[in-house]
Amino acid sequence: MSIDSLRRSASATVSGLPQGFWWLWLSTLVNRTGAFVLTFLSLYLTVELGHSAWFAGLVVALHGLGGVAGSPLGGALTDRWGRRPTMVTMHLAAAASAAALAVVTSAWAIATVVLLMGVAMQAVRPSINATIADMVPAHDVRRAYALNYWALNLGFAIASIGGGAAIFLGYRTLFVVDAVATTLCALIVFLRLPETRPEARTDKAGKPVVEAKVSMLTVLRDAPFRTLVLLNLLVCLVFTAPWIGLPLTMADQGLSPSSYGVVIAVNGIVIVGFQLLVNKVTDKRSPVLLLTLSSLLFALGTGATALAGSSVVAFAATVVVWTVGEMIHVPTNAAATARLAPEHARGRYQGVMGMSWAVAGFVAPIGAGAIVGGPGPNVLWAATFAIGVLAAVGYTVRLRKALDDDIDIERGGGGDSDADSGSGSAVDAVLDAVVEPGLAVRPGLGVEPGEGVGDVDSAGKSPVSA
Repeated sequence: MSIDSLRRSASATVSGLPQGFWWLWLSTLVNRTGAFVLTFLSLYLTVELGHSAWFAGLVVALHGLGGVAGSPLGGALTDRWGRRPTMVTMHLAAAASAAALAVVTSAWAIATVVLLMGVAMQAVRPSINATIADMVPAHDVRRAYALNYWALNLGFAIASIGGGAAIFLGYRTLFVVDAVATTLCALIVFLRLPETRPEARTDKAGKPVVEAKVSMLTVLRDAPFRTLVLLNLLVCLVFTAPWIGLPLTMADQGLSPSSYGVVIAVNGIVIVGFQLLVNKVTDKRSPVLLLTLSSLLFALGTGATALAGSSVVAFAATVVVWTVGEMIHVPTNAAATARLAPEHARGRYQGVMGMSWAVAGFVAPIGAGAIVGGPGPNVLWAATFAIGVLAAVGYTVRLRKALDDDIDIERGGGGDSDADSGSGSAVDAVLDAVVEPGLAVRPGLGVEPGEGVGDVDSAGKSPVSA
């Protein structure tokens, strides 16, 4: 492929998105470029303050636990307050937490601050995802999520390198820099990003249309979306397991911590280097196909870890496989959430979806550590393979109609009336224990799947000005 063709491909990937999206993209990049707390927290607790590795692991887990509460909180505030007020408030709360870590020293104070930081950092994500769904036309939503995810990983890569180089300044200095970067992120949102929460709809007579009230319980009663959340939880468990299980497995093979550092760095390098290319290749593809493919890549990549032996190259190859799955899954899942959410409840839907990530971030490290320390690493990787395959089957069997029918409508085609066939198989019997059947009905919402999600006007523009 020539340089010109690569340039054209990159231009096509980033073109056509509203200006407001790029301000949001910039805020994500700035925020993650200064994200030093989580990267160096365990070292700060053990090396600087002398706490045990057990306490360091507990504090990191508390950050994930805070996210379990923060995600639905942020979703509710996003729909009630608005997107921009929620983003600004939670960014400032996260900045205050980072600054507090540079001051507090007692164990319980640190644990409390990290817990609150987890709440704030996770609470901001539903507002970001809802804003993207508000301002970007429906056919570009997945591309926009992919670009924002690229900014997140690009910023994280910069933070990891810059933080490592600047660690001689001291951990507390890095935490202050984190607070400053997050405050700058909030300032960008406040000054440059418009509020995108959709205005109340009106009928032909100009009278306000009364929208169905959507609570968290209502969201959980939405069968297709509930299934999407549960399947995403399975994928998240698989995705999170290597971050704990991989270094333990490599150590069990006699490899040094520096070898693990090289292997896990492949994850960030692949995302930063190839996210735009992957997005170009997968653009306009069926969301169910992409979710199924990503689940299989997670299954194959993590499952193959058991076969890597003591080869650093082999371990790195497994990381490449599940990283490609990550690049496909994250934006596709976010876009699928936006597709299923009623326009006036996008925040709550994104908040519930965020809970699946937070729960996995809390449960998977504990489970992976227990399995590696008990039955052994091979059992862990066999389990992740099985869970990944189960998720892939679940996407194909349970969500084809709910997601791909909307694609058919957008393209002017008809839905596949047999999309959910095969419910009598043995695989379905397993899935029935994990996800819910009856995906054609979405009670309590007053809308069909995809209605009001990323709607565009007759000129093909988002109804909310960017």
